[in-house]
Amino acid sequence: MEFRPCIDIHNGKVKQIVGGTLKDAGDFAAENFVSEQDAVFYADLYRRYGLRNGHIILLNPPSSEYYPATLAQAEAALAAWPGGLQIGGGINADNAADFLEKGAGHVIVTSYVFRDGRVSMDRLERLVAAAGKENLVLDLSCRKKDGKYFIVTDRWQKFTDVEVTVDSLCAFAEYCDEFLIHAADVEGRARGVERELVDILAKASEKISEKSADSRDGRAAGIFPITYAGGVGSFEDLRWLKSEGKDRINVTIGSALDLFGGGMEFHRVLEECGRERLSE
Repeated sequence: MEFRPCIDIHNGKVKQIVGGTLKDAGDFAAENFVSEQDAVFYADLYRRYGLRNGHIILLNPPSSEYYPATLAQAEAALAAWPGGLQIGGGINADNAADFLEKGAGHVIVTSYVFRDGRVSMDRLERLVAAAGKENLVLDLSCRKKDGKYFIVTDRWQKFTDVEVTVDSLCAFAEYCDEFLIHAADVEGRARGVERELVDILAKASEKISEKSADSRDGRAAGIFPITYAGGVGSFEDLRWLKSEGKDRINVTIGSALDLFGGGMEFHRVLEECGRERLSE
């Protein structure tokens, strides 16, 4: 299990918000934490610790008056660690290559590949052509409805008809290098992880990795990267995720991390995730 750090940017500031409260109208979000540091501070910290593939998320849409400030923060963070960070929020086939040229290691996409609650294979294929499968992360963040997990888009406000299952994840894996999956119902609440979802992710990672290893055209043998975010609020949660996720699922911790005002010490989180030697 790898620790994947985050830099969430809203209204031009690094923040941690409560999942499901983000709205375009009035650029509103219920906030857990607003940092006095800028995005470059966090990008440089993650670079010094060698924490690759953390994600920057732009939480304002391009139509927002705050988008230029949010974008400027994100671009400065990418410049602070070229190739070390992923970026998501408003990514599409027209701008994906642009963000890669500005230093993103991967681009993260969700809403663009869904239209009217359904996956648009045409858009997904255009995205792969524009960015390259090896540079693409699909954000399949989800919420629970009728006992099942469904992918949500548009700042986690709109349900799609696409259920998160082992089979659906295996299908999407043909088009990307990894997944980022927020359990949006518990995101920002630090009250425990979505255990049923973690079980699905662990089984999917194993199946995808086995399929890829057996394929002549597949990625190199190894674990297909899936990063889980949402609800981790204690070291007990972290250990459970590592154990029950069969050490296959990477983790992001936001509001519970001391960097963002929480009680989980950054250095100890790294140690729990198996980083024995830390370098300043």
